[in-house]
Amino acid sequence: MFESIVSFFVENKIQYVFTDIQSYKFKYVGIAIAVFALFVLLKNIFAKYVFKIILRLVNKTKFNADTKIVAAFQKPVTNFFEVLGFYFAFKILTMAGIPIRIIFIEKIFSSAIIILITWGIYNLTAESSVLFERMHKAYDIKVDKVLFPFMSKTLRLIVLALAITIVAEKWGYNIQGFVTGLGLGGLAFALAAKDAAANIIAGIFIILDKPFTIGDWVSSDSLEGSIEEISFRTTKIRAIDQSLIIVPNSKLTDEAVTNFSRRGKRRVNFNLELTYRTSKEKLEICVESIRQMLENHPQVSKEGILVRFDKFNGTSLDILICFFTDTPDFDEYFKIKENVNFNVIEILQQQGISMALPSTSFYVESLPNKINEEDFELADKLQEKEK
Repeated sequence: MFESIVSFFVENKIQYVFTDIQSYKFKYVGIAIAVFALFVLLKNIFAKYVFKIILRLVNKTKFNADTKIVAAFQKPVTNFFEVLGFYFAFKILTMAGIPIRIIFIEKIFSSAIIILITWGIYNLTAESSVLFERMHKAYDIKVDKVLFPFMSKTLRLIVLALAITIVAEKWGYNIQGFVTGLGLGGLAFALAAKDAAANIIAGIFIILDKPFTIGDWVSSDSLEGSIEEISFRTTKIRAIDQSLIIVPNSKLTDEAVTNFSRRGKRRVNFNLELTYRTSKEKLEICVESIRQMLENHPQVSKEGILVRFDKFNGTSLDILICFFTDTPDFDEYFKIKENVNFNVIEILQQQGISMALPSTSFYVESLPNKINEEDFELADKLQEKEK
């Protein structure tokens, strides 16, 4: 029975199968699949071994640009092996007489190459790209870090537009009509979105005039914080409580903005209130000791130090203390101020001087020698009436 089943498949089914294989030239299909599999294998070998060797070689050079370029084109070059495998596989199928239009394959292959090159250039124009970091060194052009996202987005938009245009022309589409329609549509959109256009123009003015840059501490009538990002339309500000404030650029250009980071130092100004029990000699020693402490402090600017006995307040003797820290950094400013406060407390403790507290004093010139009994009786009657 087993022999009869085998003979049935051999004589009937297998014969028909091989007839179909021969009719569709299955061996060429197998060769095409094998070629594609070979290129996939080459892709994996390149990704695991060849690319690591190339990266190791470029890391030994003195320039960082070649490392960035290799990293940017890593994935496009790796995927190029698959594209090349598809191309040769379809070429083999066309050689076998399978009805595939060679022009169609050529368009797909050229479009894929354009997309891979665009992918690599897109990665190369990132904000952290070494092209921006070394531009001022190569061409003696100072590029502010605010311009990095601006230039990156602009270049990426241009690269994508060029790639779409070239691919569309490859497939026979008319680009002129599309560009003309895009321009008219853009004009209508700009007229309909005047606020957005105003914010974009304000963002350009901020980038060109540079009233502040990324990392600066700024303050206006409605907000205060550190600049984190400046884009075409908005500016992101990190407030003191770590909340993120997104402000339209037009609002920042319309308001007066104070840039604390540009002044180079921060001012400290406060009154030291001492009790009226402080003697004149101790007050003079205290003023002179605080002045010397500030003059010898390594993080206090030597210019603008002011320590004076200012005025007789209602409950205290006030010493005016004014000086500048040598840093505009917000956190460092408070560290210096804290250290100065500790030094002032130490000076007061050394001199035995107390700080004044808010209080009210009553002075009675004289007390009566004899208290009238009638006054006590009158007070008792008033208390009974209240009860």
